[in-house]
Amino acid sequence: MNILVITGSAHKKGTSSYLADSFIKGAEDSGHEVRRFDAAFKNVHPCIGCYSCQKKDQVCVFKDDMQELNPELLKAEVVVFVSPIYYYDMNAQIKAVIDRFYANNSVLRGADKKAVLMVTYGDETEESAEGAIASYKGMVKYLKWENVGIVSAKGCYVLDDVINSEYPKLAYELGKSL
Repeated sequence: MNILVITGSAHKKGTSSYLADSFIKGAEDSGHEVRRFDAAFKNVHPCIGCYSCQKKDQVCVFKDDMQELNPELLKAEVVVFVSPIYYYDMNAQIKAVIDRFYANNSVLRGADKKAVLMVTYGDETEESAEGAIASYKGMVKYLKWENVGIVSAKGCYVLDDVINSEYPKLAYELGKSL
């Protein structure tokens, strides 16, 4: 199975990156092919809603690292979104990537894909993740993809918090189960 993991964290050794690593290990241990796109370290221009991508040639006006991601996105059977939550939603880096899905909307919508969401946040209540989870579920419903799992890692403010929790195991098992 082709799996695309899109991360949003600007911390290469942060909480959500650790969850992504755990998921990837589980998926690879099951023989899946995994590609990773670390949005925070890529040049991704935000969508400006110019609709050029919906016209004749259906190409985005921005020539940035989405050109690297798009072929992987189109061939992926599973798309995994991994983000820290700074303020009640997925972070800006991953949101910029998601907004740029619009250039491929006609191909992505209704495609036989599965999706996963993994988020980390320091707060001890699920309330901080509700926005991200609602946004993800709405997107998956719109795209007509199948949600195959959510890992919502509360109380994970720093790396040791996530390392000393059940969440890496949950991420690993989710990756392995696909």
